[in-house]
Amino acid sequence: MSFFIDKFLPLFVYPAGLASLLLLTALIFWQRRRFSRTLVWAAFAIIFLAGNRWVSMSLVRSLERQYPPLAAGTSADGIVLLGGGTDPLQPPRQMVETNGAGDRVYYTARLYRQGAAPRILVSGGNIDWQGEVATTPAEDMRDILVFTGVPADVIVLQGASANTAQDAQYSAELIRQQGWEKVILVTSAMHMPRSVWLFQQAGIQVIPAPTDYTITDQGWQDLFSTGWENILINLLPTSANLKSTTSAEKEYIGMLMNLLRR
Repeated sequence: MSFFIDKFLPLFVYPAGLASLLLLTALIFWQRRRFSRTLVWAAFAIIFLAGNRWVSMSLVRSLERQYPPLAAGTSADGIVLLGGGTDPLQPPRQMVETNGAGDRVYYTARLYRQGAAPRILVSGGNIDWQGEVATTPAEDMRDILVFTGVPADVIVLQGASANTAQDAQYSAELIRQQGWEKVILVTSAMHMPRSVWLFQQAGIQVIPAPTDYTITDQGWQDLFSTGWENILINLLPTSANLKSTTSAEKEYIGMLMNLLRR
């Protein structure tokens, strides 16, 4: 139940949920015209700000650039790959598939082939209330790694975790059992700050290896193009920008919650 609450309550803080809550409240108190109008304008302001490209890209970039890309030649005792980049084999899918964060898996395979580490720990489990799933994200990631040519016997599974905090907690136990002193941590660049903090709190020395970047250097430069077409497109809210803002907000809320729970 605590996992459900952790997932449910933030929905009313994210832009779409908060704006919807404000609009619902405005309808309930519609007879109080001044109050209801204020709520409607507040909902509009939230969607307008959260949905424009300047706000969304700035928030995402503030997370993605906290750690630089992994330096060439970096090595460690193992690679820890966090789940979130795969979708399970469920009809009508014919195989385990990668999603928008699938770069995590392919980047891990690349690092292994480059000799960054001799072993890989894949971390990710299912959430009970989300329904019956035959495999865990850890198993799905292993299947894709093996498909890319990584030997199955170098992969260690950790499929009991339901969130990033448990990823760190349960992975730390296996890392100590393996005798690894230093690991390369692979996850999406936006997710890296929270992940590093949690692994460090678990007593694990990690080398961040961010991937799955949303904001490129060229994309950031293009954001400040002065053409009127570019300004108009950046200004108007889009679902893609709203999604990016929500993802960044999720990370910041997660970091805040982790600090409060210490």
